[in-house]
Amino acid sequence: MEVNRKRVLIIGASSGIGYELAQLYLKQDAVIGIAGRRIDKLKEIQNQFPNQVHVEEIDITQANAIHQIQKLIDKTKPIDVFIQCAGIGYQNATLDKELELQTVQTNCFGFTQSILTAYHYFKKQNKGHIVAISSIAGTKGLGIAPAYSATKRMQNTYIDALEQLCYINNYNIHFTDIKPGFIKTPLLNTSKNNYPLIMEVNVAAKKIFNAIEKKKRRPIIDWKFNLLVFFWKLIPSFLWKQLPIKPKSK
Repeated sequence: MEVNRKRVLIIGASSGIGYELAQLYLKQDAVIGIAGRRIDKLKEIQNQFPNQVHVEEIDITQANAIHQIQKLIDKTKPIDVFIQCAGIGYQNATLDKELELQTVQTNCFGFTQSILTAYHYFKKQNKGHIVAISSIAGTKGLGIAPAYSATKRMQNTYIDALEQLCYINNYNIHFTDIKPGFIKTPLLNTSKNNYPLIMEVNVAAKKIFNAIEKKKRRPIIDWKFNLLVFFWKLIPSFLWKQLPIKPKSK
């Protein structure tokens, strides 16, 4: 029955992880609301599944993003799961000002607009599951990607803070902070840069999907990066700053 179908909203579904997650939820017969900047890609999905898909063109960095996300919620509700996938990242060892500020604008300001909208909706509904796609890059400051690693740490901490706030106020909202390793998506320019242990996006998306369905709290995708992060955390600051991490080109 329609009332029993899972309802999922995905921000950043026109490519990469968000697109793959949308496909996986459609295979589960879920009703989904999908958003992104490339409306043509979103409508392609909607045309294939007209009875399951609602779309909205949304740029989370814009001032009207909260209003647009709420419109998509209204089309798709009642929402069970809200997945924040939209984000950008660059290797920027030269500290190009525009790249740094674009990253902060999307991964901090845009991220907060998106998560806030979900938070207030689920608070009113008195149940829900908020999923943020962050990164293992938030574990340590990465000299080759300063803004990216810093903004991902902000996302990790923001989700932790909201979880505490919900606990204090007895709000029935669950949080999942997905921390992928390197995934072959448009976010990483794999034509110019080498990345260790890189995963295909469809493989990573299945692991992320399973982690969301199991309501894991802070899953690292996948076990290889889990091991990597474990050792990263053991490295003291005075040694970490000396590591010869440099941009690599093919």
